[in-house]
Amino acid sequence: MKAVGMIPVRLESSRLPEKALCDILGLPMIIHTLKRTQLAKSLDEVYVVTDSEKIKSLVEFHQGKVIMTSTGHQTGSDRLAEAAGYVDADIIVNVQGDEALVNPVDIDTGIKGLIDSEADISILLTKFAKKQSYGDIKAVINLKNEIMYLSRNDIPSDSRTSVDKTLKAYHVVSFKKDFLIKYARLEQTPLEKIEYNEYLRILENGYKIQGVLVDSDAISIDTQEDLEIVRGKMKTDRIVSLYL
Repeated sequence: MKAVGMIPVRLESSRLPEKALCDILGLPMIIHTLKRTQLAKSLDEVYVVTDSEKIKSLVEFHQGKVIMTSTGHQTGSDRLAEAAGYVDADIIVNVQGDEALVNPVDIDTGIKGLIDSEADISILLTKFAKKQSYGDIKAVINLKNEIMYLSRNDIPSDSRTSVDKTLKAYHVVSFKKDFLIKYARLEQTPLEKIEYNEYLRILENGYKIQGVLVDSDAISIDTQEDLEIVRGKMKTDRIVSLYL
């Protein structure tokens, strides 16, 4: 099966302006994400997917491939669905542009988890201890590791029973291409709008999402604090030496 990695990224960002261009050890954030995604053995091709000419020029300067899309998309998955129509692939892997610490091995693991499951989509999950972190998406799974729900709140509830560890969504998402295109055509759903989480559209329409557990401390960059944490981690990161 042919797998293509796609990195959706916009120039605008509310909490950290133009975060895709933020410097980390001499490279823009989006280039770290690109270079690390290119190291995944299961991916046949990798594209940055954007509506920004500035990002396009930057990525091409670093010998990356770009697919330009409409400016009117509401979610990253909608942007990917448009881009998926331009490539020959069986699987599309969405690696969020702010996952500058993404591990290529985890990308491979997510693809295998999708292929081995009954689902049309897989999402990586990591153990998470921080409480009331509303910028992070938490998940609960069933006994088959299929995702039952996703929320910005702490789930499962610890109101009656102590919960030391939860599961956090690590934004490496593998889709069967045909399903990605079908999913993007679905109307937004009530819980999706409440939680600001596009993947709830899948669950609300009765489709399965396979959770794939990995051991990772990667964090997505949403704030200046996140950026400083990632800058610190990069100084001792073993993967960065493969491309920097």
